[in-house]
Amino acid sequence: ILHRISGLLMFLLLPFILFLLDTSLVSEGSFEYFKGITSNWFVKLIILALSWAYLHHFCAGIRHLVMDNHVGLDKDSARKSAVGVFAISLPLALVVALKLFGAF
Repeated sequence: ILHRISGLLMFLLLPFILFLLDTSLVSEGSFEYFKGITSNWFVKLIILALSWAYLHHFCAGIRHLVMDNHVGLDKDSARKSAVGVFAISLPLALVVALKLFGAF
C-alpha cells in the first residue's frame, strides 16, 4: 500500500513541483526567493516527505520488477521483500534528511 501512497503523493504534487522549478528558473531573484523559502524547517520536512516517497516508490518498483520475473511470489518471500523495501528506503531517506538539515 505504501507503493501506491507514495506514487499518489508524487503524482498529486508533480504540478506544484514543476511550477516551483519553472518559477525559480525565471530570474536570479526568484531563485533567491525560493532558496529563502526552502530554509524553513517545515518546508524541509515537506521536501523530506517527497524524497522518501520517491525513494520508497523507486525501491518498491524494483521489487515489483523482480516479482514480474516470478521471483519471490510466495507469501513469506513477498513479506520479506516488502520489509526489505521499507528497510532500504528509510536509511536512504535518513541520508537525505541529514543532508537537507545540514549535517554534512
